[in-house]
Amino acid sequence: MTLAHVHSYETFGSVDGPGVRFVLFLQGCKMRCQYCHNPDTWKMGIGEQKSAREILDFALRYKSYWGEDGGITVSGGEPLLQIDFLLELFKMAKAEGIHTTIDTAGWPFTRKEPFFSKFKELMQLTDLVMLDIKHIDDVKHRKLTKQSNATILDCAHYLDEIHKDVWIRHVLVPGRTDEDEALQKLSDFISTLHNVRKVEVLPYHSFGMYKWEELGLKYELKDTPAPSAERVINAEKILKTSSYH
Repeated sequence: MTLAHVHSYETFGSVDGPGVRFVLFLQGCKMRCQYCHNPDTWKMGIGEQKSAREILDFALRYKSYWGEDGGITVSGGEPLLQIDFLLELFKMAKAEGIHTTIDTAGWPFTRKEPFFSKFKELMQLTDLVMLDIKHIDDVKHRKLTKQSNATILDCAHYLDEIHKDVWIRHVLVPGRTDEDEALQKLSDFISTLHNVRKVEVLPYHSFGMYKWEELGLKYELKDTPAPSAERVINAEKILKTSSYH
């Protein structure tokens, strides 16, 4: 039995996959996104420890609200950093006929063992992957997140290879991720994939800034405004969000 390090729960999630969902936020992330609104999820090995059985039993209290489209979404932090727990939870969830979704940045992905075999098994138990692509340019991605995007893009390619349904998410940050040229390159990349069911543009907001301050971290986007409605519409047009259903 593997115990998860849990950050928090959301019992009636409506933006983390189809339908109404129970959303589990796991603790721990190796990326350091400048706009992260949950920097309190970064630290590894802390948080409430729960077994897959405990989590599932708690989630099932809300099953009557899920309807035909809802289910369980595991987010973070970065859920793939706790892949052994995910395997246990999703095996139990599928035995109950529950729709399973992972909300991930894809950064831990590798085709090396032992991760790759576990990931392949996990994908057999996963109905939908919500993949956050922070920036298509690797240099700018490193500046934005402190990590390369190479493994993230390879994760996208692999999910395409196995025909796994994917929703692509992109946070639109003025001066960081909203350049037309970069958006076009991202659009071109997405167009090479055949498994994308939805593309979402998520407007940047600074609601999590107080958490950075509480943790004694410097928030570099303090003077960055939310993107205008026009820039959001522009991004949605370039990324062809209306083309995916």
